Amino acid sequence: MVNLLSIRSYNRNRKGHQHGFHQLVLPLRGVINIEVGSFIGKVTPGECVVVKTGKMHHFDADSEARFVVADLTTLPDPLATSDTIVFSISLPLKRFLNFVEEQLKYQINHSIEQLMFNTFNQLLAEQRLYKKIEPRIGNTIEFMDNHLAEIISIDTLSKIACLSPTQFKKVFKQQTGQTVTQYLIQLRMEKAHALLLHTDYPIPIVAQSVGYTDISAFSRRFSLYFGLAPSKLTR
Repeated sequence: MVNLLSIRSYNRNRKGHQHGFHQLVLPLRGVINIEVGSFIGKVTPGECVVVKTGKMHHFDADSEARFVVADLTTLPDPLATSDTIVFSISLPLKRFLNFVEEQLKYQINHSIEQLMFNTFNQLLAEQRLYKKIEPRIGNTIEFMDNHLAEIISIDTLSKIACLSPTQFKKVFKQQTGQTVTQYLIQLRMEKAHALLLHTDYPIPIVAQSVGYTDISAFSRRFSLYFGLAPSKLTR
């Protein structure tokens, strides 16, 4: 059905077809080998491949792999106006997909399915179209997101990426368009912003949650990033 999410699996028999609707394929486990437009390669968990209406595509995958598939009558911005075929999805969207899988595996509820689709569509509309990111850099981004309360060093991240610190910083900027420091600040500030808006945590706890033991330093950084003090966002 169009405008709903589903969980699918494929097999090693290479298939090719086109359809009269847009389709997004987002791997949960395993990879899909796909040829669509100018892209020929693998799409892995944490990425999305866009197959627009009428676009011929060929694909295959291991039968154990699982994917969230969205069949859409229209694409949300910015996808509708972009030529991007494969892009890296945000961590919130990646985690939402895990919820979608669990919900669809255990319950049939059309109202909930429609709500999930609407939420998915909204997350897509807010998605920044990061280009396909190499797994070694993707692993460091996931590590940063999971350890924001800790000290995160270039040495630690470069070891995760199996690169020298100098190589890692260069490749990271090529892949993300930002330095490691800029990217880490962005993650920390956006999480702090969400915590201040959606929880009743006091500012010191929020600061500690994103790696700041000095409240003044946190307030200065937050004010520079958002243009207002964290005290203006507390409930």
